[in-house]
Amino acid sequence: MMKIVVCIKQVPDTAGGVRFKPDGTLDRGAMLAIMNPDDKAGLEEALRIKDTDPENVKVTAITMGLPKADEVLREAMAMGADDGVLVTDRVLGGADTWATSSTIAGALKNMEYDLVITGRQAIDGDTAQVGPQIAQHLNIPVISYASDIKVEGEYVTAKRQFEDRYHIVKAKMPCLLTVLGEATEPRYMQPGKIFDAYDADVTVWGRSNLDVEDANIGKVGSPTVIAKASDKVAKGKGTIVTPETAEDAADYIVKRLAEKHVI
Repeated sequence: MMKIVVCIKQVPDTAGGVRFKPDGTLDRGAMLAIMNPDDKAGLEEALRIKDTDPENVKVTAITMGLPKADEVLREAMAMGADDGVLVTDRVLGGADTWATSSTIAGALKNMEYDLVITGRQAIDGDTAQVGPQIAQHLNIPVISYASDIKVEGEYVTAKRQFEDRYHIVKAKMPCLLTVLGEATEPRYMQPGKIFDAYDADVTVWGRSNLDVEDANIGKVGSPTVIAKASDKVAKGKGTIVTPETAEDAADYIVKRLAEKHVI
């Protein structure tokens, strides 16, 4: 049986407003939340692998967060994941990317897996660090910015996307992949599985279930300190041009799009 573990995160739904605690960290308990889009794409890639051999592929979703984060695990199970693991404990609060990756890796060390899949990055941080850091903690290869994932025997092959080209990369499992949100269109939750998912038991792990040192978890284990947080990002003025004719304007736009490899 092939075992795939998908790391998903419950992130703030920015459409509902962003709230901060006095120390500058996000007040996650006071905000509406959704499954991180890149992680949902990673889950879809895992489920597509399972679709090729449903009897011999198991997909487990894992998340770290507040107790209410089990909502995204149940969403994952309603989409097709077999089970879910929630890692939650007060001592894990305030974690930066290092402490988060250390915690998740500490959980994975007590699980069986052939493939670990994460999203490229989370919309509440945009660092793209946690996935590769997990691979480093586990001492397994990583393929980042992945799409079109295929499993052949003990190897996994993926298209690694760059700004203007891509690589086809092959790695021996166990391996970790970080998936692009735009790489795929995630499926909807299945009506019949929604009821099953919300009746199912979610495995809950705390500090005692993690193979990780105290110095690497929570706020104490976070070398990154938030200096200032804001939900408003200043944007640059951009480039202003004044073409003489409509044809000149069209030529300019086409040229810039070509330079950016959009066309």
